[in-house]
Amino acid sequence: MSKNPTGLPKLPLKLSALQVIGLRDPGEGDWARLRALQYSELYKASRIRLAAHGIAAIMVVSLYVGTLPAWLLAIWLVVVVAGVANVGRVDRTFIGVAKRSMTIEEFRRQAAAVAICAVPWVLALLFFVPSGDEAQHFGLWTLAAMLVAGSAATSSSAPVATVVFDLVVGVAGAASFVISGDYLFAVSSLAFIVVIVAGALNSARTYLSARIAEAGVAEKDEVVSLLLREFEEKESDWLWQVDNNRALRSVSPRFAYALGREPADVEGARFIRLIAGHTFESGEVPRSLHDLAERLKRRESFSNLLVQVHLGEQRRWWELSGTPMRDASGNYIGFRGVGSDVTEQRDRDEKIAYLARYDTLTGLPNRLMLTEALGEAMRFSEQWRTRCAFLMIDLDRFKQVNDSLGHLVGDRLLTKVAQRLNEVCTDNEQCGRLGGDEFAVVIRDATDHTRVDLIAETVIEHLSQPYLVDNHTLFIGASVGSAIGPRDGQSVETLMRNADLALYRSKDDGGGVHHTYVPSLHADAEERRSLEFSLRNAITEGEMSLNFQPVVNAKTEGVVSFEALLRWNSKEHGFVSPTKFIPLAEDTRLIIPIGKWVLHEACRQATRWPEDIKVAVNVSGEQLLEPNFPATIVTALAETGLPAHRLEVEVTESVFLRDGKTAHSTLEEILALGCSVALDDFGTGYSSLGYLRNLRFSTIKVDRSFVQGAVEDSPESLAIIRAVVAMAQSLDMSTTAEGVETAEQADLIRNLGCTKIQGYYFGRPMSATEAHSLVVKRRVAA
Repeated sequence: MSKNPTGLPKLPLKLSALQVIGLRDPGEGDWARLRALQYSELYKASRIRLAAHGIAAIMVVSLYVGTLPAWLLAIWLVVVVAGVANVGRVDRTFIGVAKRSMTIEEFRRQAAAVAICAVPWVLALLFFVPSGDEAQHFGLWTLAAMLVAGSAATSSSAPVATVVFDLVVGVAGAASFVISGDYLFAVSSLAFIVVIVAGALNSARTYLSARIAEAGVAEKDEVVSLLLREFEEKESDWLWQVDNNRALRSVSPRFAYALGREPADVEGARFIRLIAGHTFESGEVPRSLHDLAERLKRRESFSNLLVQVHLGEQRRWWELSGTPMRDASGNYIGFRGVGSDVTEQRDRDEKIAYLARYDTLTGLPNRLMLTEALGEAMRFSEQWRTRCAFLMIDLDRFKQVNDSLGHLVGDRLLTKVAQRLNEVCTDNEQCGRLGGDEFAVVIRDATDHTRVDLIAETVIEHLSQPYLVDNHTLFIGASVGSAIGPRDGQSVETLMRNADLALYRSKDDGGGVHHTYVPSLHADAEERRSLEFSLRNAITEGEMSLNFQPVVNAKTEGVVSFEALLRWNSKEHGFVSPTKFIPLAEDTRLIIPIGKWVLHEACRQATRWPEDIKVAVNVSGEQLLEPNFPATIVTALAETGLPAHRLEVEVTESVFLRDGKTAHSTLEEILALGCSVALDDFGTGYSSLGYLRNLRFSTIKVDRSFVQGAVEDSPESLAIIRAVVAMAQSLDMSTTAEGVETAEQADLIRNLGCTKIQGYYFGRPMSATEAHSLVVKRRVAA
């Protein structure tokens, strides 16, 4: 139901007869409110009704005295008075009903009271007539007809009372004439009643329409008063007026308050000069005030004009509306309008606009603003036949810092990166943050192709310098990919995508370098996409296989375990190097199902070997952080029948950098199953003795780079291997040296104290069948 501004339902002006009576709900109005308008003044007719019924009843009694028993007439008279009094009592309950809602029960109660009031007259017309003569009959009907007409006149506001009383009494009168055999008067009586009821309904409709109109006017007055009161109570709104010389006139207290002055102090002051403040003397008047002055000069109306004003040392924003005033002769006499101080709203809008275009952490332009800047640079290049450039920057090793030291340190590091990046840029460059640890630089004029290389190299050099954050000395790097516009792209989206491809190439090359876009990068991206598609079906297509590389006892050179190594021979791409598809599997999280297959297959093959030989399976960080990974190991062991002590899980230090707590908890569960855990590539990452103190590793694997260094008599490599061996012995752990390829290297590693050796000298990665044969031959030879 639609409502007006006061919150009350609208009232329809056109109503049908049943809607006026109250027997049907109006489609667009409120039934309760319409009835309240009708019944609000009904109580005023109570005394008139009582007097009319009383006089008519006395006349009836006098008419039938001597014809009917006195006691009967007395009882009838009392019933008439009681019925009329009851109607009066019910009508008085409607006093003040206009201020509340009327209920259907009240409507029905009033109609019932009127019907009861009509009962004694019905009885008189039906039962008094046979006892009297024709004159008495006509006299009784005349009195009843007078009451019917009077009811229509006094109860027109509530037509249901008229309809009930008039119809009941009128039908009874017509029936009395039928009983006496006077059919003509019976028809006349009915016609009389119809006319009376129709007139009453018409009067009721007119009355109700008038009340609805009055209510509408009252509501509109209330709306106007409400709006004026709201305007007066709103401190930021005020009225202003200037004469034809643009001097302030009739200054209101609220306008004076907005100016920070007293009304008498600013009366007659020049409007523009007053709100321009110190800018009027310096000649640096804001453009918006110039616009206001022009509107006043041209004498044209304006609405919601935003102007910047200076009041003392404060800068404020006002929103003004005004219209020219004219006297009775049509002569221009000034301007009058309203205004409000919208400084807070303006500040909020500016803040929202800033947040939409700037990164809140670093204060640099965000992706939106960088995109706009690149679009502007491309338009500049097209106009002046120059070149522009877009550099995408990704921080190397930032993720490790963020994961190991926390997001707070990571955020502060990003802030320092932003400061250094800003120092590199000149007026020709605009830098910003794309999100995460990705930044970008827009070079407006890159006609000198060496400028792009210079900026990229400078960025890498500056961002690779050490950072001091919360007493931590941090080392990160930067990889840069660039694209030249319009050579490498005719649109902003294309140029950004091609710069991203170049950045991807820089990351693939190990980071810390700059690559510019070349068309062949699209082919690389397509190859990656194709590899990913094939990798998703590699297991189901039977393209995956395992090779096993032996690990031998350093003293006896007997095989103690095999390391399972994954191989992929694709039907579409041929043999794919693990260094190519393993990172792809980790990026796409395909490593989860692939790792599950590797674990199951390695355990299955190991059941064919002697019981003292273990199988080692490499597990990535993605697998280890899966909530159900220990259950995956349990399933693999149960389905293949391999004892838990024959399975060794190999992890690298990187698994602790993402979520050390979860990784530690998962490895503890694996150890609890009876499996052993080896720490691979120790010393090549963010090594921490905390890993060794908190977790019971069975083996520490020395990376091949230290083995090669030791062979070349590198003092650092030799010292590291000796330290690792000594530490492992003290912690009751074994050590495995990787990458041993000659007998001399084997002797050197053996002399350094490593307990196990792995490398081509003792065996290259081989198939499961070859691994089984190797074990059998060595056992026979032994």
